[in-house]
Amino acid sequence: MASEREIFGLSGPSHLTAVDWANLHHRRSIAASLVQGVYILERDRQQMRQGSQALAPPWWAFFHFHPIQVLADDADLSIFAAVYELRSPFSYPCNLPRYVLALRGTITKPGSRSQDLKLDFQFIKHKLQKTHRFELAMQAVGRLVSVAGPAGVWLAGHSLGAAMALLAGKNMAKQGFFLETYLFNPPFASAPIERIKNEKVRYGVRFASSVITAGIAAAVKKTQDNSFSILSGWIPYLFVNPSDPFCSEYIGYFEHRKKMVDAGAGAIASIATQNSIVSLLSGGLGKDSSEPPHLLPSAYLTVNLSPSNGFKRDHGIHQWWNPNIQCQFKLHQFK
Repeated sequence: MASEREIFGLSGPSHLTAVDWANLHHRRSIAASLVQGVYILERDRQQMRQGSQALAPPWWAFFHFHPIQVLADDADLSIFAAVYELRSPFSYPCNLPRYVLALRGTITKPGSRSQDLKLDFQFIKHKLQKTHRFELAMQAVGRLVSVAGPAGVWLAGHSLGAAMALLAGKNMAKQGFFLETYLFNPPFASAPIERIKNEKVRYGVRFASSVITAGIAAAVKKTQDNSFSILSGWIPYLFVNPSDPFCSEYIGYFEHRKKMVDAGAGAIASIATQNSIVSLLSGGLGKDSSEPPHLLPSAYLTVNLSPSNGFKRDHGIHQWWNPNIQCQFKLHQFK
């Protein structure tokens, strides 16, 4: 039986009957809806809902998008992403996407749970970029950019899908292609220090962590990576909830870097921003050292300041098209 949250008419942003594409709330709502469409595509597959019983189409059709490609995991055939094409009868500004690649997060239901959790574990180990699922996503991104150019392609993802979209955006930015990217509740692969209530304790823990990270980087002779400066021109949109332990650390990650620079510890902050202890130790021990998947030089950070509604909703995609959402918006740029 379908839940209310799967039905667009009951829980989707049906209030957006007139879209203002210059409005970030509208663009955020549309991007989140397209990601939700991928979730429902997979749920339709699992529940064998076809034709008029399928619940996914309204999540994209309402905004004049159409799926032209569906990406499925070879291991379990679960749908994890979709490529949408904007097919509107109206004339929109030229800076709108021709295509959107949307990636869902983990589904804790039989049929996709096992493979999704394996991918979650690969993210924690900084190995997500070496999975076949990510390879399929990158192939799709490359094809879209070759057809429409970087200005015509958007990336959007939630949770695990946000981690994949972030990595895809990074890879394209290193090639000089800056894609507009919407990352909902992107996971941060470290302890959620932001959850510590005492501000002084929180700052102390972060300062100590930054010093340790910089010290390990010096010990293993890890120099600053020039690619981090190259990436600074790519500024994705990050949407985080401070009550969500998976993504809340992005708030402190950016704020602490500014505090360190203001305190005259900019060199330490720069090294700590670019490295993770896991990757540094792996490289120092001669193991395969992968780039930390969660670290970013720049971002438009949107924080949901609305009251917490419990973990499931604080980590969920639905919050991001709520017309009554209370948000704080800030640009963080690496220099």
